[in-house]
Amino acid sequence: MAMATKTVDEILKTRTDKREYRRIVLKNALEVLLISDPETDKCAASMNVSIGSFSNPEGLEGLAHFLEHMLFYASEKYPVEDSYSKYITEHGGSTNAYTSNEDTNYHFDINTDSFDEALDRFAQFFIKPLMSADAVMREIKAVDSENTNNLLTDSMRMFQLHKHLSREDHPYHKFGTGNMDTLHVRPEAKGIDIRSELVKFYDEHYSASIMHLVVYGKDSLDKTQCLVEELFEEIRNTNRGIPRFPGLPCTPDHLQVLVKVVPIEQGHGLTISWPVTPSIHHYEEAPCKYVAHLIGHEGEGSLFHALKIKGWAMGLGAGEGDWTTEYSFFNVLISLTDDGHEHMQDIIGLLFRHIKLLQNSGVSQWIFDELSAICEAEFHYQAKIDPISYVVGILSNMTIFPTKHWLVGSSLPSKFNPATVHTVLNELSPSNVRIFSESNKFEGQTDKVEPWYNTAYSLEKITISTIQEWMESAPDVNLSLPTPNVFIPTDFSLKDVKDKDIFPILLRKTSFSRLWYKPDTKFFKPKAIVEMDFNCPLAVSSPDASVLSNIFVWLLVDYLNEYGYYAQTAGLSYGVNLSNSGFQLSLDGFNHKLMILLEAVIQKIAKFEVKPDRFSVIKETITKAYKNFKFQQPYEQATSYCSMVLQDRTWPWTEELDALSHLEVEDLANFIPMLLSQTFVECYIAGNVQKNEAESMVKHTEDVLFNDPKPICRPLFPSQFLTSRVTELGTGLKYFYHQEGSNPSDENSALVHYIQIHQDDFAMNSKLQLFGLIAKQATFNQLRTVEQLGYITSLSPCNYSGVYGLMFIIQSSVKGPGHIDSRVESVLKDLESKLYKISDEEFKSNVTALIDMKLEKHKNLNEESWFYWGEIQSGTFKFNRVDAEVAALRELKKEELIEFFDEYIKVDAPKKRSMSICVYGSKHMEEMAYDKEKVVSQFIEIEDIVGFRKSQPLYGSLKGAETVRTSQLFA
Repeated sequence: MAMATKTVDEILKTRTDKREYRRIVLKNALEVLLISDPETDKCAASMNVSIGSFSNPEGLEGLAHFLEHMLFYASEKYPVEDSYSKYITEHGGSTNAYTSNEDTNYHFDINTDSFDEALDRFAQFFIKPLMSADAVMREIKAVDSENTNNLLTDSMRMFQLHKHLSREDHPYHKFGTGNMDTLHVRPEAKGIDIRSELVKFYDEHYSASIMHLVVYGKDSLDKTQCLVEELFEEIRNTNRGIPRFPGLPCTPDHLQVLVKVVPIEQGHGLTISWPVTPSIHHYEEAPCKYVAHLIGHEGEGSLFHALKIKGWAMGLGAGEGDWTTEYSFFNVLISLTDDGHEHMQDIIGLLFRHIKLLQNSGVSQWIFDELSAICEAEFHYQAKIDPISYVVGILSNMTIFPTKHWLVGSSLPSKFNPATVHTVLNELSPSNVRIFSESNKFEGQTDKVEPWYNTAYSLEKITISTIQEWMESAPDVNLSLPTPNVFIPTDFSLKDVKDKDIFPILLRKTSFSRLWYKPDTKFFKPKAIVEMDFNCPLAVSSPDASVLSNIFVWLLVDYLNEYGYYAQTAGLSYGVNLSNSGFQLSLDGFNHKLMILLEAVIQKIAKFEVKPDRFSVIKETITKAYKNFKFQQPYEQATSYCSMVLQDRTWPWTEELDALSHLEVEDLANFIPMLLSQTFVECYIAGNVQKNEAESMVKHTEDVLFNDPKPICRPLFPSQFLTSRVTELGTGLKYFYHQEGSNPSDENSALVHYIQIHQDDFAMNSKLQLFGLIAKQATFNQLRTVEQLGYITSLSPCNYSGVYGLMFIIQSSVKGPGHIDSRVESVLKDLESKLYKISDEEFKSNVTALIDMKLEKHKNLNEESWFYWGEIQSGTFKFNRVDAEVAALRELKKEELIEFFDEYIKVDAPKKRSMSICVYGSKHMEEMAYDKEKVVSQFIEIEDIVGFRKSQPLYGSLKGAETVRTSQLFA
């Protein structure tokens, strides 16, 4: 029996949450939160152990993280290696874990029918894991591979540098991830047996007394409680307490410093950081949230607005960063332009001037009330999310907050206390500051190197008087507090929907636009979504046009920012992005003030003018973004090349970068009227919106853009509609594309092995997805776990504009792409025998798992809209896709799956069409010429991607016959 059971009343939940909650404590002192959700399609669990990399023994950096990896292998009760992950994957689930400074978290989700056994397998991690000796070296390689992937990531490099520049005797200073050196080479040199250290660490730290568990099930709380008691009471309790690490990471020696850092990517960043009192001790008063709201504001009068007008900054964020209950840092992060980097001292001076303004103007009740109202609306009307994310989020609250606030955490500021806000503001002082400036301009000007990531930096002390001089010499700009936010919603009423349509309906069609409408009949939240896709044939017609369209989209967002920031703060977000056929406008959030925002955006499109000062800033920003393509991870480069081969009307980034360098203000000013001169607007409006409201939104858009006496837009001719088409690879042929990795410092190589199979068809889709489910874990286990090729290893079905296929992605620092490709072929051979031998029972079990996954209900309006909008954009309009594919699965016979595999996928399949994209890292560069020579007659080497694409036939577009199809649908 559990020692204590608390009632549900104690846990504060949202007004619309129908789930039931119960806190229990098992007899071994394990604290558990049970959640019952009879409507769920997935169950999930997460266990947190209050031990992390801060507890790594001296000289064994990464041991806690290594242990996290090792627990996945096997247990005494389930000794077959990797059987836990296999069970989860084959029953529609996913599993993962992470190690942070003070915690290690393990979590999984799974189809509801398989939850009990999965939970039992999961519990064994904490009861009797095997941690077998033969797995040790393999998993050290996996940790090392993970670390290798991080070495060229600027965010990870900066994170470690912040830690490095702190007290050496504080655990914050440590390197947490681990690598081959810390887990194998050094311990072995000292005669340390790493496995015995691993077991010792587990025995010493893994105690039920410092564990917390969240279990999210479909069953009643009583039933789940019995299951949890049965499975988890065996975890031993050594009465260990949660380790505490008192003291601050930074002494005065680590403050008042300016650190100049050389990043990997192009660009300039500025981070101003202060140690502050952790606001967790005053979470209902939310002092850091209040200060961040004002420093990070982007409306007129804000620091960011002033920096933007000067052309110095492209982005600014503020808030509490890395924190524990003992220490915390408040950070302001600013992304700078080239000119901004030259004015770094002015920018720091303006920031301190802004802080002084906040200190002098006092803490305002109305600003706190606004913040509180926004947070309350967001909390009470939050969308339901998938159970695995939900349990992990709650678990991070359980170790910190009282039971009452496990679901709320610090998300509901409710107590106005000016004193705690002033404490934080006073801590943001020149005497307490650390400044980190990142720029490639510092190359060759640094004299120090951070040991774990080899980040080059220099450090100089700065005095309080220096910062005061910067404050005085900074230019005179207008800094003021924000004005009251008109976008805060006050009407949360739900619209009365007469028609309970289960699929979107075509509500309105003109020569200018088409409106698909789907009222909310499931989620009952006062929210809506508007999607508008502007089909502009000129947008992607050439590299120049593509770049000009991109600048237009960036400038549009830039012009909207001061006004739109208020909307975003109040839970009403918007975005403008390039699409395959033009550009797309998305609005999402509380429906109360949505129309006001839509009108403002459409007005900005109609009255768009190119401002030379903003053009040059945006051009500079986009240029850096293009240049940073070469620093993408090799697997990202490989998938990008694959898309380029397959997707019609895509241009190499090198050509777009070249085009960009020649473009000026007048080019854009001439281009925009032509871009907008002919367009068609495809619209989807869903949520808490009535038909007449949806129609008036679209009608307003038409009136502004098409029905003016001098209209900006005219309708498209039927022949002008853009469609996405895909390259058809030759049957029975295998293609290769070999390319050097674009970052010479990156050792990693990557392979994308792509098999093209068919164009959208319910029965074929179902076979492909079923094969993917059966093959996924076996592939991962063989290539990553057994052969240790690399941390990034995956196999999944893929879909390019309605053309379906399979994609293997592997990134490796140990083997080159040629070797990896041969291993993929070998895995396909293994899968062949696995498939031929599959029992009727295992076949049925996989079919059932896939059906359960497909029938998983949309949890929120965004998920539902994403699915329907995808059907509309692709021109398929198969709104009943799930039911049709499930029906095909129910009919599917084992022999048909094998026949499908034999025909399209196996190594020598007669209808096989495959392509291997090989990206060579610096370690394997010499292999490239040899691998290219091996491409014999039945294989084809792609020398020039665009040339190859032009020489191949294209699949017919699914949008080609859409006018016929929609008329049939609605006849």
